[in-house]
Amino acid sequence: MLNFLPAKLIGFLSMILYTINTIFWLLPIVLFSIAKAIIPLNLWRKLFSYLLDRMASNWVVVNTLIQKLFNKTKLIVTGLEKLEKKQWYLVISNHQTWVDIVVLQRILRGKIPFLKFFLKKELIYVPFLGIAWWALDFPFMKRYSQSFIKKNPHLKGKDIETTQKACAKFKHKPVSIMNFIEGTRFTQEKHDKQNSSFKHLLKPKAGGIGFVLSTMGDQLNKVLDITIFYPGSTPTFSDFLCGRIKEVRVDIVVKDIDQSIKGDYINDRVHKIQFQKWVNQLWLDKDEKLAEFHQQNK
Repeated sequence: MLNFLPAKLIGFLSMILYTINTIFWLLPIVLFSIAKAIIPLNLWRKLFSYLLDRMASNWVVVNTLIQKLFNKTKLIVTGLEKLEKKQWYLVISNHQTWVDIVVLQRILRGKIPFLKFFLKKELIYVPFLGIAWWALDFPFMKRYSQSFIKKNPHLKGKDIETTQKACAKFKHKPVSIMNFIEGTRFTQEKHDKQNSSFKHLLKPKAGGIGFVLSTMGDQLNKVLDITIFYPGSTPTFSDFLCGRIKEVRVDIVVKDIDQSIKGDYINDRVHKIQFQKWVNQLWLDKDEKLAEFHQQNK
């Protein structure tokens, strides 16, 4: 509605409103997180988990209203009709810009459980955010390197076991685990440095989702394979704030998680090779989809 304003003014006003919205929800989230931590009753913690998810979801709702207030970004999304809110998902997407996260939160809110990321266990000690992530049920993972396992063979498999215990809550609570398997945002410079065999993507890193499925394979039912495309050049977060993004295309494909991609990615070499082939084919299909989008945009 206010997209007639100068771009720099839109960016300034947007930033103020996003900041206010974030502080408004962050404060009760932190307070409720502390309450959840100090009262170790299962029923109490389940209630607070529900309330905290609602707060995080409402934060996304208000962010979306701010977006609609200042810009007229056209979102062309296919595949939303196949999503279910009471389902267990592993969400995979290509990654080009921080705007990807905003787009995913906006289009998936209310369609699937609130997006959560696997975090390194050390991040739980980050002031305020660590306890908020814990209270929001972001799973914290404990991973040992191969060299560490060689020196401490008695700890083999303990990292998966520890993470499995942390994820036990999701057996009865639907969850969406998000992973950008390129490991970083796509740039032409990174693409050239990698000598990537994909035209529009960086090389996928199978280890992250391999660990997720080794840990939660019996809990996750579906893969959401998401492809994000920005006609023209890849937007910056500043472009997003200033309302300069005219169109975003998003393609969503739902795939079953079958036995062929479940297994011990860390210790089973045969499964590891098979899983890497599956990820590589996933990325070949995504690269082809992006090639189609580029061709249509000419």
